[in-house]
Amino acid sequence: MNAAEYIKRTMNVAARECGILRSNMIYLFCMVIFPVVIIFFFTSLMNEGQPEDMPVGVVDMDNTATTRSMTRKLDAFQNTRVTRHFNDIAEARAAMQRNEIYAFLYFPAGTTDKLLSMRQPKISIYYSNTSLTAGALLGKDLKIIATLGSAGVGSAQMSAKGYTEKQITAFLQPIAIDLHTIQNPWISYNIYLSTMLIPGCIMLFIFLITVYSIGTELKFGRSKEWLAAAGDNIYVAVAGKMLPQFIVFITIMLAYIWYVFGILDFPHPGGTWTMMLLGLLAVVSAQGFGIFMFGLMPSLRMSMSTCSLWAVISFSLSGAAYPVFSMSPAIEALAQLFPLRHYYMVYQICVFNGFPLPYAWFNIAALVGFACLPVFIMRNLKRAMLEFVYIP
Repeated sequence: MNAAEYIKRTMNVAARECGILRSNMIYLFCMVIFPVVIIFFFTSLMNEGQPEDMPVGVVDMDNTATTRSMTRKLDAFQNTRVTRHFNDIAEARAAMQRNEIYAFLYFPAGTTDKLLSMRQPKISIYYSNTSLTAGALLGKDLKIIATLGSAGVGSAQMSAKGYTEKQITAFLQPIAIDLHTIQNPWISYNIYLSTMLIPGCIMLFIFLITVYSIGTELKFGRSKEWLAAAGDNIYVAVAGKMLPQFIVFITIMLAYIWYVFGILDFPHPGGTWTMMLLGLLAVVSAQGFGIFMFGLMPSLRMSMSTCSLWAVISFSLSGAAYPVFSMSPAIEALAQLFPLRHYYMVYQICVFNGFPLPYAWFNIAALVGFACLPVFIMRNLKRAMLEFVYIP
């Protein structure tokens, strides 16, 4: 066949695939509705950037102006809201176990007297790490309050002794920290997590739909018809089948990019074109991986299960929540087998931090490699379409 014939047959297979997509509601939900819902779900779920006004309690056995002042300062923090005062630690602990509060602060009797006499009182803080984010943020706020209490008393005493403000500051805070949070100064969890979770979910749907669309040809006995429409050329058959799906998924991916980086204005110093290129690589690499998995295991059930497992594990091995280089060497090496890991690295290097594409050449090459994986299983895929019998 010449080039024109290849293109004609590819378009015929693509038109056939469009008819299949229209006739099965699974495609509508998994290719359009669910991805769109996920985009709005995650971005609205973390719309505030960080959790605010998380409930905490106070056990104030001292009940002085100093401890009440420290309680008011704690309540003024953005992440913290003092919702209850308890009579003892047991009552506060029970409330925390019932998830009514995430943390509590304990002032023992005599706290103020010990502060004023410089006898180093012990203020206890309790917080639950059942919710990692809440525990980390509240633990930080409670430690700051404990530090501020002692600093306030120390400042008052030094001021009474005639020390200047500069001398007091140098004594209480000998090292001043000048903190600059790069690229995400708001420390927004939405910016950190949505840019990984949403593409990961979209890639999951691509994995499953790619395998499902090929596997159902075998399941419903349409495999020989599919190959015949492609002139018995498996490359044309696969290209024609993937083309309509590619158009839908790349549209969804570009809509996600436009919404997150255009409407929500997530930081992207690497530029829009870099993000669009990354979206293209994400779609073709996920499609290539799905085709490869079915060609490797020409069973609808087994290949879909494997793709689901691969996609779910990739969330942990992408490096967004826990750095991959801190994992064991075996896991670090295994992480390179997941397309989402390379997507996240290109995003982090070239989009989030604004470095040129050559800085992420290995990860870009890996995504291209995933897209090219079907080349190695085409012969096995064709044999499966012609010879295999679907077993429910």
